[in-house]
This record gives sequence, structure tokens and C-alpha cells, in this order.
Amino acid sequence: MNLPELFLARMKEKLGESFPDFLSAYQNPPVRGLRVNNLKIPREEFLRRFPYSLAPVPWEENGFYVQEEKLGAHPYHFAGMYYLQEPSAMCAAPLLGAAEGERVLDLCAAPGGKTTRLAQDMKGRGILVANEYDSVRARALSQNVERLGVTNCAVTNADSFRLAERFPAYFDKVLVDVPCSGEGMFKKEPLSVSGWSMENVIYCARRQAEILENAARMLRGGGTLVYSTCTFSIEENEGQIAAFLNRHSEFEAVQTHALYPHEVRGEGHFAAVLKKKAGECGSAKQFAVQTNKGAERAFADFAKDFFAEGKLPFLGKISTLSDGRMYLIPEGMPDFGGIRVLRAGIELGEWDGKLFKPAHALAMCLSGGNAAKFVSLGIEQSETYLRGDTVECALANGWCVVGVEEFPLGMGKIVNGRVKNHLPKGLRKIK
Repeated sequence: MNLPELFLARMKEKLGESFPDFLSAYQNPPVRGLRVNNLKIPREEFLRRFPYSLAPVPWEENGFYVQEEKLGAHPYHFAGMYYLQEPSAMCAAPLLGAAEGERVLDLCAAPGGKTTRLAQDMKGRGILVANEYDSVRARALSQNVERLGVTNCAVTNADSFRLAERFPAYFDKVLVDVPCSGEGMFKKEPLSVSGWSMENVIYCARRQAEILENAARMLRGGGTLVYSTCTFSIEENEGQIAAFLNRHSEFEAVQTHALYPHEVRGEGHFAAVLKKKAGECGSAKQFAVQTNKGAERAFADFAKDFFAEGKLPFLGKISTLSDGRMYLIPEGMPDFGGIRVLRAGIELGEWDGKLFKPAHALAMCLSGGNAAKFVSLGIEQSETYLRGDTVECALANGWCVVGVEEFPLGMGKIVNGRVKNHLPKGLRKIK
């Protein structure tokens, strides 16, 4: 790998005697990892089922090193049982210490690795806001939140300044994994090597300072902020934190972590845990729920046959948009005003004025026991469903959840012994 000469000179100056070890690490292949999603399956149960060899990641209790490629094509991945993530990047989210019932913000959240890890800590209770400025990446973030069955998350697409104007001193915990020069991604994403320059490092550092300022504004007094990057430059890491602390006497650095590829089994990451002194605690208006009695009656009729106990197994308020889409809004969800929201809570489905049609997202947040009709498939049959084909079953006609073993893959509709496939076309495997 032909690394930029200026990058190498800077790293030699920074690392000193350990620089040769750092350089030799680039002769090794990229490190791969996955994180078990314990919103779907306990860690030990996953280990019993997963067909490939795994080795634990030291800094993430649910993280494992993997050798196999293309694990994103396995039915277990489609079912949201795990998230593929570079092992070093797994270090940041656990440092935040997100907990049940809190208000938590992931400010630069796409594609969702850290958001979904925070959701595991929150266990479906509290409010998680995952924001991404880039609209394309925000859609990918929303899909991953859906796939992993997160029920208490709002995905927003906004500039950090707009969010800070809307939510001053509002969040208990804030994670800000900022856009960076990506020096820790050189092996995983070779194009990042050709795009590296000192000018880009300086540009990234300036942008990060602005984002960090807005993140700090949204943190309540006594709250915790984690700042992280996947790069090695002092300007974006240690220097960034030092400059921030010089500007903000109300913050202190609790701990910092710098992972280098010659010291750990990973591509590299930086994280700093910052604590804000006691002070202002902001509030916000509650989410503006839109009621529609006709839509709610149609959903209630659907629920009687669809859910095991005849009712939705989650608490919240149903909101029906003007286009008929229906969401279950968790208690405590704030009003986002003019900020673009891609999803809030659970997308239930759509009302056409007469009937209710369930959404894929509803299936993905259920367990096998929640659905009155659950079509359990083996691995090979799951592949058939994921390609968009029909499968056979002996259950009565009606809407059902289709899954690999007891883990949902999507919706189906049983008609005379066959399951009509309702997996969204954009999520199907290519035949």
C-alpha cells in the first residue's frame, strides 16, 4: 500500500520508536468484525447458532472478530441478529454509558453501528435520536435502525446547528462520531488514501470543532459526551479536545482512548469521554401526535388477528400522517418542529382509507411469540423468501410474520397454504 509521504512523516513524529510496528501493520489484511444485537438474541444463544468461528473483541462484550466475507448475505444478518462493524469502531458507543429511560443523541449517526449499540443499552426505554446530515446516508441509517428492531428511535436529517437551536441542554448523553480524514480506514477503504491531504485534515478539524460545539450545547448539565474519530491526526483528536476544553471550563475530560493498528487487533480509533458540570437542563414540547379515528379502528381490527394477544405489544401513541402512514410514537418523544424526520418510533403500516396494510418495520421489531401467525423457516427456505419468492405453510389465511427460525425477516400474507411475499423489493437478495 502506497501511503502518503506526509502522512508517514507525521505518524513517525507522533509514534517515535513504535512507528516501524505501525507501518508493518499495513501489511496485514483489514480486520473484520460483527456485533451481536441483543435486542434480538442473547450473546450466548447467538454463539450457539452462528455457523462460523468467532473471537471476542476486548472492548465490546457483544463484539467478535470474523474471518468470513459476505456475512451481510446471511439470513441472520437480514434478521438483524448482528451488525457488521470494524472492531476499533466498537469502542466509542459503550463509553457513553447510555441507560434505560434517558434522552440520548447520536449526532453523526450513519450508517448506524453506534446508534444501534446505544439502543441495546437503552433496551427500548427512553428516547434515542439518531441524526445524519447527508440525506442518502440518513436513509441507510434508518434502514439499519429498522433491521435491528429498534423501537424507541427517531432518525433525523439535519444540520447540527439546527438541532442545537431546537434542543438546548436537552440530552442526558451525546455521542459525536465526527466526519474525519479517515486515516484509520486506509486498509478498509483504499480510496481514502488517494483523498488524503493536509488540507483535508485541517478542513476536517475545523468542521469537527463546529459540530462539537453544537453537541455541547445540546448536553444538559451533568451529562456525558463522547467524541470519536477513525483517524490518527493530533489536529482532529488530542488537539481538538484540548482546544475544546480551553473554550469550555464547564467540561472536563474523564478519559481518552487511542487505538492503533500495531497495538490492537483493529484499524484504529480515537475516543474521548467528556463530562459537563451541573447546570442547565432543557426541555422540549412533546411530539405532535396526529389522530385519525378511522385509521385507528382499521389498525385495531388488524391487531385482533395479527398479534398473539390481539393487541400491539408496545406502549405509545399512534400517529397517522396525512398520507395514511401510521407510527407508534414512544412516550417522551419530543416535537422536532421543522426538522426532517425519517422515522419516529415504530412504523406500523399504512391506511388507505379503508384497510390497514402492515409495514416491514413492524415485523422487524417483533419476536416470534408476538405474532399470532409466525412462519418459521430454515436457512435454505429463508433464502427463498429473501429472494422474493413464495413459501408454503399450513396456517390459516391472513397476514403473518416470516422468519428464519424464530427471528423475523419480514411480512407475508397467507392465501390457501402459500405465503405471498411482502418483503420490500429494495431489501430482497438478487436472484
